[in-house]
Amino acid sequence: MGLFLVAALLMQGCGKEEPPKPAPKAEAPPPAPPTVVKIGLGAPITGPQAHIGIDIRNGTQLAVDDINAAGLTIDGKKITLELVAEDDEANPTKATTVAQKLVDSKVVAVVGHFNSGASIPASKIYSDAGIPQISPSSTNPKYTQQGFKTTFRVVANDDQQGPVGAKFALGKLKPKTIAVIDDSTAYGQGLADTFEATAKAGGAKIVAREHTTDRDTDFKAILTKIKGRKPDLVFFGGIDPQAGPMAKQMAELGIKAKFMGGDGIQTPNFIKLAGNAGEGTMASMPGLPKDQMPGGAKFLEKFKARFNAEVQLFAPMGYDAVFVFVEAMKRANSTDPARFLPEIGKTDYQGVIGPIAFDDKGDLKNGPITIYVVKDGKWDTLEVVTPGGPPAAVPAEPAKK
Repeated sequence: MGLFLVAALLMQGCGKEEPPKPAPKAEAPPPAPPTVVKIGLGAPITGPQAHIGIDIRNGTQLAVDDINAAGLTIDGKKITLELVAEDDEANPTKATTVAQKLVDSKVVAVVGHFNSGASIPASKIYSDAGIPQISPSSTNPKYTQQGFKTTFRVVANDDQQGPVGAKFALGKLKPKTIAVIDDSTAYGQGLADTFEATAKAGGAKIVAREHTTDRDTDFKAILTKIKGRKPDLVFFGGIDPQAGPMAKQMAELGIKAKFMGGDGIQTPNFIKLAGNAGEGTMASMPGLPKDQMPGGAKFLEKFKARFNAEVQLFAPMGYDAVFVFVEAMKRANSTDPARFLPEIGKTDYQGVIGPIAFDDKGDLKNGPITIYVVKDGKWDTLEVVTPGGPPAAVPAEPAKK
């Protein structure tokens, strides 16, 4: 009897309907992945000028890292910047190959190139593709005089730098005779031309004008010829891999003339290559002294912590170039270069290097230029000049060579 009762109860239980289970909660859709936006870089990453190209690449990478760490949203989309760096080997022909490669990689903007001789031919490729280009360092005036709406630079050009250097030399060094050498590149020859023209107009006599290349390191034939002309000053338009050996060979040949160049020689590498012969060398450099840049001290500290290296030349300019692009994207609310390119020309940005605004050609407005001298194995500031204005610092006496 008990068994029948149990079975009946079990059957009754099976007949009962279980209460409905609550519907599973709908899971929130995963957040959309960030949109990757590519920024291109063209610079010499190998070869004798690699230390300068890597310096620019590192400054540009630091900007990309800082922007990504802070978070960037444009048109409601989270953006991640990616740097696409290509090696142009400081070669004009290779630069055009690099430019096309960056365009094909779908970069939306390019920081570069270092050399004017690379920036000028590459600029047409970027212009044809509608890709904005900011050079952190190319100073030849032709770069922004081609009528392209895509070309900009964040340094003063050689029409400003050459005269500033020449006027400093005439006013402080008072040379009666000057020998001029250039490395036959768009940068070196362009700078030497403007320096020579201003020096001549100021009453100096040009006793020699010589040409070498950006690959040579033996200048004794040229310097022996110059020695016989007894110049008071030798000016070199070129880069430090040539300037360092040139200064050393001048000393070996007993040339007593002072030695001067432009931004291409104002590096720690020049001092390393020239050794004691570099003492007293002077150079003009677009931009404020790095420790006087509004954001200079913080930038130098971050750069050293990130790369365990000192800034060579144009890393701060590469850094600011990325922010100029991003600020233009924000104003256009778009990462499409066709939409944010017009905003670049309207830039009014306070960067690491100071205020950044462009004229109608894409040149930096009121770009300062600093004159340096090698003293006790370091580059010391002599004076800062704003083109068209008075010196921004009281000049010091140049060190004797």
